Amino acid sequence: MNIILFGPPGSGKGTQSTLLVKTLGMRQVSTGDLFREAIKNKTSVGLRAKQYMDLGNLVPDSIVLEMVEENLKGAPSNFILDGFPRNLEQANSLDLLLKKIGIGIDKVIFLEVDKKDLIKRLVGRRVCSQCGSVYHVVTKPCSIDKVCDSCGGAVIQRADDSEEVVLSRLDVYEQYTSPLRGYYKSLGKYNEVNGNRNPTDVFEDIKKLM
Repeated sequence: MNIILFGPPGSGKGTQSTLLVKTLGMRQVSTGDLFREAIKNKTSVGLRAKQYMDLGNLVPDSIVLEMVEENLKGAPSNFILDGFPRNLEQANSLDLLLKKIGIGIDKVIFLEVDKKDLIKRLVGRRVCSQCGSVYHVVTKPCSIDKVCDSCGGAVIQRADDSEEVVLSRLDVYEQYTSPLRGYYKSLGKYNEVNGNRNPTDVFEDIKKLM
């Protein structure tokens, strides 16, 4: 099964994708992870994307599509699209891309979380600069301050997790991504899951849709 997993920044898309990968053997295609890897490796597409991500703005469609196409060609089935499309234009472009590659999307799942909870999650989030392990200053702190439990790397706050940028990211999501609900409802693929709960409970609801 091929799915698109939606939700505002901090809604738990990454956590749910990881659970789907581990339990159902799916492949996660996360535009955020792809871009961060490209930025880390200082590739051309990564440096272009960084200019927008650091400000909390959407990466231009042409850059996103370039990265998505490259990765979907290696994942013809049983994948999760996480973080793309983010607007109606991208949704139309994705439809054309999938038709070109010869694959389709079976279900679209939206994770809904209250805005105040999203802000708490994102501003307190910390990430290992080496292995990408995720922490939180309140709910999941490092055993040693700013040191990754898994690899010993430096644990940092991403530039796009500062409070100012978080508020901008949430505004951008509401303006551009929320309208996709109507688009996918019209295609009969829309599903909504309450993401305000424990990740395990959220995952159980997602599995029922698979």
